[in-house]
Amino acid sequence: MAMHAPWLDAAWHDWQTRLKNNTFSHATLVHSQQDLGIYSLAEQFGQALMCTTSDSEPCGFCHGCSLMQSGNHPDYHVVRPEKEGKSITVEQIRACNRWAQASSQMSGYRLIIIEPADAMNESAANALLKTLEEPSSHCVFVLLTQHINHLLPTIISRCQVLAIAEPTAQVISQWLEQQIQQPIPDYAAHLNGNSPLQTQSFIESKGIEEYANIEAAFLRAANGDISAATECTRLLTASPRERLQWLWFLISDAQKVHFGIKQRECVPGATQLAEVLSYERLYRCGQDIIKLNEQLREFTGLNSELLIMDWLMNINEDTCL
Repeated sequence: MAMHAPWLDAAWHDWQTRLKNNTFSHATLVHSQQDLGIYSLAEQFGQALMCTTSDSEPCGFCHGCSLMQSGNHPDYHVVRPEKEGKSITVEQIRACNRWAQASSQMSGYRLIIIEPADAMNESAANALLKTLEEPSSHCVFVLLTQHINHLLPTIISRCQVLAIAEPTAQVISQWLEQQIQQPIPDYAAHLNGNSPLQTQSFIESKGIEEYANIEAAFLRAANGDISAATECTRLLTASPRERLQWLWFLISDAQKVHFGIKQRECVPGATQLAEVLSYERLYRCGQDIIKLNEQLREFTGLNSELLIMDWLMNINEDTCL
């Protein structure tokens, strides 16, 4: 069974081979640099592992598959923080350790998924380490993370590490076109840091139209149109941190144009902006956006509208923030 997300296919095929040959590790750490839907990969692995009739993919009909589909398989456990933004506690990991030592209720494997693994506090991580060092028979751990550098090196060393490569903008566009049955420009993924799920949300929330309006207003503002600067400020202030990041991509792409680089996923207005602003001014604009976003992130009470308007009124000046 192929994964729906093409960037997960290579990892899934590797796992299928390990399932067929019974060579998968007692603990696997799956990591990606952003939200690439790696839980769906772990879930697919779990469905195949719990299937009682197939050794490499879920049949969909056996008792094990039926229990997985209903979310009631007694040997399948997912451990997450009890509240969003909180840690995975040592008590939760001690429960994992008990599951790991207990017998399977279905006379097969027990699977424990920890997501995100980097949410474990220090006590929890140390409690898990002991179990990973002395693995129990027929118990498999899958740890998922987007921040592998936050994990204890000793945890990482006890796992088979599976890295998911970031998909290209073109791959994301093709995937999304199949999902929502409409053409998707490559720059949509580019504006969202090549995050497939974030790009999908961007498309579904009319992000293309919103970006086009911001880009057009910013280009006019860069040409000295004060009313356009006011309009651009209004549009940016609706969601300042996200939309300033869109402008950062526009400015970054315009800098590339100055070096003769025109990538397929570049935003539409990059060439026009490069004709208006020098590379030096574009560089300062990009640095200003980074500073603005840092200020807005750290000091939530700041008046974003005034800060943005002040910046836009000065983009053609030699001064910077």
